[in-house]
Amino acid sequence: MGVVLLPDLGTEIIVPACAVIGIVFSLIQWYIVSQVKLSPDSGLGNNSKNGIAESLIEEKEGLNDHSVVAKCAEIQNAISEGATSFLYTEYQYVGIFMVAFAVLIFLFLGSVEGFSTSSQECTYDKTRRCKPALATAIFSTVSFLLGAVTSLASGFLGMKIATYANARTTLEARKGVGKAFIVAFRSGAVMGFLLAANGLLVLYIAILLFKLYYGDDWEGLFEAITGYGLGGSSMALFGRVGGGIYTKAADVGADLVGKVERNIPEDDPRNPAVIADNVGDNVGDIAGMGSDLFGSYAESSCAALVVASISSFGINHEFTAMLYPLLVSSVGILVCLITTLFATDFFEIKAVKEIEPALKKQLIISTAIMTVGVAIVTWVALPPSFTIFDFGSQKEVRNWQLFLCVAVGLWAGLIIGLVTEYYTSNAYSPVQDVADSCKTGAATNVIFGLALGYKSVIIPIFAIALSIFVSFSFAAMYGIAVAALGMLSTIATGLAIDAYGPISDNAGGIAEMAGMSHRIRERTDALDAAGNTTAAIGKGFAIGSAALVSLALFGAFVSRASISTVDVLTPKVFIGLLVGAMLPYWFSATTMKSVGSVALKMVEGVRRQFNTIPGLMEGTAKPDYANCVKISTDASIKEMIPPGALVMLTPLIVGTLFGVETLSGVLAGSLVSGVQIAISASNTGGAWDNAKKYIEAGSSEHARQLGPKGSDAHKAAVIGDTIGDPLKDASGPSLNILIKLMAVESLVFAPFFATHGGLLFKIF
Repeated sequence: MGVVLLPDLGTEIIVPACAVIGIVFSLIQWYIVSQVKLSPDSGLGNNSKNGIAESLIEEKEGLNDHSVVAKCAEIQNAISEGATSFLYTEYQYVGIFMVAFAVLIFLFLGSVEGFSTSSQECTYDKTRRCKPALATAIFSTVSFLLGAVTSLASGFLGMKIATYANARTTLEARKGVGKAFIVAFRSGAVMGFLLAANGLLVLYIAILLFKLYYGDDWEGLFEAITGYGLGGSSMALFGRVGGGIYTKAADVGADLVGKVERNIPEDDPRNPAVIADNVGDNVGDIAGMGSDLFGSYAESSCAALVVASISSFGINHEFTAMLYPLLVSSVGILVCLITTLFATDFFEIKAVKEIEPALKKQLIISTAIMTVGVAIVTWVALPPSFTIFDFGSQKEVRNWQLFLCVAVGLWAGLIIGLVTEYYTSNAYSPVQDVADSCKTGAATNVIFGLALGYKSVIIPIFAIALSIFVSFSFAAMYGIAVAALGMLSTIATGLAIDAYGPISDNAGGIAEMAGMSHRIRERTDALDAAGNTTAAIGKGFAIGSAALVSLALFGAFVSRASISTVDVLTPKVFIGLLVGAMLPYWFSATTMKSVGSVALKMVEGVRRQFNTIPGLMEGTAKPDYANCVKISTDASIKEMIPPGALVMLTPLIVGTLFGVETLSGVLAGSLVSGVQIAISASNTGGAWDNAKKYIEAGSSEHARQLGPKGSDAHKAAVIGDTIGDPLKDASGPSLNILIKLMAVESLVFAPFFATHGGLLFKIF
């Protein structure tokens, strides 16, 4: 088969070293952000270049207004407290679920061989003996808990970083849009690199520790490691759903009463829901997205490792080739580090129009450099030829074919990102057409927005389909798994771009609440508008990678459950296909309704305050912000349980009662319909949001004809934006977790389903 150029010792050094470099780089970025002081004596000399002249320029922007600095610090503290309080409450409920589900994993997998401690016949190689099923149960449970804790930590750290940076971004906006951009982007990079590095390091350490027990039984070792992906995604589900319901209920409540009924600006301090709205950006868009992308990364790695363990890499115990997915992720951290420097150090943003191109360049630069990085890793870490497990047989693959699999996923991710930007950025005609439709009212705005969302599905689906065809043709299911990993290899940059959006949104809200000048608010609005587009791009990446990840997991599940073919013409599979295709609609219905019911409580709470607190509209009395934070927290925690239970229980019920064939149909159906709905929902919501911002900014003659704020066209745009909120931040992003989570859960429980599943068909 050939010799690998990189020795095992090299792999053992490179993987943890790259993870540590990522963590150190994120800490350096955090330190630089921390140099922006949130105290009145913040000093003028921090960024002065030529003494008095620079100081005078800054003074014109209100740099010496100490009361503003104090107010920003106070608002930031309120947002941070609200976000921390919500996550603590959420994690208490999620912690109970985590322990209960861990017990379930142990009982289900342990019962496969009646909790026997004797070795068993290997699943794929009947001539060998493997570790007992009880060991798989124990180690799967441990890896599930590891993935869950890492996922929760990823979300929590992201939220802490975002709430630390939001007011600092506002204060830097006084010195110019470029300074504010760098603070927001550096803060996003802290989250991106911490998450990518921690995810890689924990997975690598888990593999080394599990190897102490499993020894040469790599089939059992990497089957147990799949629990890591299950833990990551199950926590992400609750983070995404709970955070999404929270943020959108607060947003809808604040907008409907504040903008539409009371005609006051967005983030006006008189609006009682304004703090809850800003808290929501952090718990939904930051903590939720962090956990989500961590889940995708963990699952794509686990899917690739499971298939590799029953291919020549695992059979011949080739450690370096086996850890090829982790080496790709390691190089990805280094590539993202270089890419980040282009935004923070090599080029300086001096005008508003440069913001979006700078973020787009991050995607393009990271993809281009990563292509070279993947080629090098493939050359040094893989033998010239090897075999890959392909549904019962071994397929011979060349190393250049595997490079193409990773590269096609990487470039498909870029295409999805650029198409998403085209359909959601107000710099292009689709969003401008949606804004133009507001002239005739909210109804035409809604029609145009829905049409845009449906149309935006076409190219991403072709990109995903092409990457599946190419990668499967070259390297079967392993090719699809590494294609997903390719799409996620630049996760640090993707997350930095994504986290930048909510940080900028918060910065704008703080500027408004602190009573800063209109000019500063314009700068933060420009950052926020670009942030909306980048958030949509991040969701596009998450959905695209989820499609590839879930297909790879589906392939691993079919192999593990010993299904020879998935024949859609058999009734067992076809009914599963129909039910699976329906699940994303059921899930979306529960999340949308949850947002609606929590928003209703929020609207009533905000109206009550406006009606009962004398002087609130005049600005002489202060609203009860804490009450609105409590409404959103209590209601969203309660509302996240039904959609979460739907996703987690479906594979268990279907697999146990109807068997693995029906479950394979459910997984295929949910994947096919879920991806389409997720893309259209996210892009529709993003387009409506930016159509509203296009009118508000009034930066072109066309936009000025539709505006200003408060005009009929603007009110129609606000209604569209409000409808789009739950689509783009609750239902849409959560759907990609649905398709991944059901697939990885089915894979983890596959031994149980294959042995004891299909009870109803056995009875009748």
